[in-house]
Amino acid sequence: MTTPRTRVPGEALLDDRGPHAAQRPTEGPRIGVLALQGDVLEHLRLLAEAGAAGRTVRSVADLEALDGLVLPGGESTTIGKLLDLQGLTAPLRDRIADGLPVLGTCAGAILLAREALTHDGRPSPQPLLGGMDTVVRRNAFGRQVASFETDLAVEGVDGTMHAVFIRAPWIEEVGPGVEVLARVDTPLGARVVVARQGPLLASAFHPELAGEAGLHRLFAATVRERSRL
Repeated sequence: MTTPRTRVPGEALLDDRGPHAAQRPTEGPRIGVLALQGDVLEHLRLLAEAGAAGRTVRSVADLEALDGLVLPGGESTTIGKLLDLQGLTAPLRDRIADGLPVLGTCAGAILLAREALTHDGRPSPQPLLGGMDTVVRRNAFGRQVASFETDLAVEGVDGTMHAVFIRAPWIEEVGPGVEVLARVDTPLGARVVVARQGPLLASAFHPELAGEAGLHRLFAATVRERSRL
């Protein structure tokens, strides 16, 4: 008997990503995409471009045998609450502490921080996974109407990336073990928007919405390296 394929809500509406699309790779590093909220399908497509075997993660059982994980964009407070409801918060914190490579985009970058701030700099009381020695300011560039796109040079990625910022955060503070990979100029000065700490990679923008696989390739390379240790 054939096991039913894991489905993602809405995929049948997209001709190139629906049930008749080419199957995702089964070879390569096994990288999950947290599928509680956010851009799940888009991340799976970019992981396939990066040569990874993507899969959805909704439960503790789905964490087993993963080589890496993507925390997608969405709404960080909502994702944090859903992690708690699914019993995933503590297991994910443990896996991150044990060295699981994680890519967090937008909301995912907030979840990886040690501290989150509101847009006006006050502490944001919300559940976080932590792991990175960063402080992230939510909605730092402004409200939805202040969303923007720009071309961005990211260290470790060939060429420039077209970056989509939607109610985006920025990384307000980085600890001594955090490597800054990209900044964006603002009226308040340059602000960090991509950073890396060991196997953890955080991006304030949505590479998946522009179909930009550069960060996913960089992340997949990190996962491969860790898998060989």
